[in-house]
Amino acid sequence: MKTTLATLLALSLTTISYPSLTQTAPPTGAIKPLKVLLITGGCCHDYKKQKDILKEGLEKRANLIVDQVHTDDGSTKPPLAILNHPDYAKGYNVVIHDECGADISDPATVEGVLKPHRDGIPAVNLHCAMHSYRIGDPNTPVDPIQPGTPHSLWFEYLGLQSAHHGAQKPIAISFFGTTNPITKGMENWTTIGEELYNNVTVWPDTTPLALGRQDAGDKRGENNNVVVWTHLYGPKKTRVFSTTIGHNNETVSDDRYLSLVTRGLLWACDKLNDDGTPKTGYGPGGK
Repeated sequence: MKTTLATLLALSLTTISYPSLTQTAPPTGAIKPLKVLLITGGCCHDYKKQKDILKEGLEKRANLIVDQVHTDDGSTKPPLAILNHPDYAKGYNVVIHDECGADISDPATVEGVLKPHRDGIPAVNLHCAMHSYRIGDPNTPVDPIQPGTPHSLWFEYLGLQSAHHGAQKPIAISFFGTTNPITKGMENWTTIGEELYNNVTVWPDTTPLALGRQDAGDKRGENNNVVVWTHLYGPKKTRVFSTTIGHNNETVSDDRYLSLVTRGLLWACDKLNDDGTPKTGYGPGGK
């Protein structure tokens, strides 16, 4: 018998919260909100607060509803409800990976996490998602991974390989021009203390959207790294948006950050106009 996602989540050790059941239904004929699955939990971050910051911030900026799959487990192998259930994204328009599972490295498990995206469900990846699902020794990837190997699975999906980050220092973010709808009209800005993730390999078909720079002397940040990008993944060219920014609550709640993530999500779902505005029906309140 096929087990439903609802049953799997109920049996999981993780917790899940959904939008209020009393939410007002859209008027007849109105465009339905995008269904977003936000996955949070794991090592080293305040996911308990950030999951709610993201939900509130995204729902305020676009016509979408965020469902949360969350665990308070703070280990590098958090028991997320999605693991070993490759149909976890069924019924959703997009998945946000904001988990930190650096030691979840079983190839079959990683394949299961990737399956919805290989099948065409768009994705957004935030911060430590870039250092999750690393097969092999994560402490020796100063060398580029070989495409087609188990170690490359997650990085090939992201379109960028990262291995380390430096100390928490302000990051100066510089956008590449204003032609891309995700960053059109956005001004460069400097974060509070944040972790600058290094770049080991940037895939040729990846589109960098912004560089990050910290003060000189950071041995692991390596400066001038791609911190925002898009990628088309797999045979279906699934749209994937990623940013390595987003360690601290103050950054995640920054209007500039939330606007960037909202645009990236809308782009991933092909609901973003060329001028950076949501397509009709996908703006705040369904406008």
